[in-house]
Amino acid sequence: MNIQLINGEFSSNDTLELITQLINTKIKYHENKIATINNEEDIKLRGSRIKHLQNELSDLKSKILNNNGNLKLEATILPEK
Repeated sequence: MNIQLINGEFSSNDTLELITQLINTKIKYHENKIATINNEEDIKLRGSRIKHLQNELSDLKSKILNNNGNLKLEATILPEK
């Protein structure tokens, strides 16, 4: 069963809000995991992932805000095969 999270056209501001909330949720997930683990390698990996997500969000913000018009967003969760 596929779960459709997002499917539609959104203004630049709405697109930015949706993506920011999704990425911030993923960052919070990694932060919560870091707070509960003792494995230094896993902590470094998750810290690196957080920085990567923050950088991607920053880059994406400028691209979205420079866009004139709506953007099409699609996000689907697919079951593992």
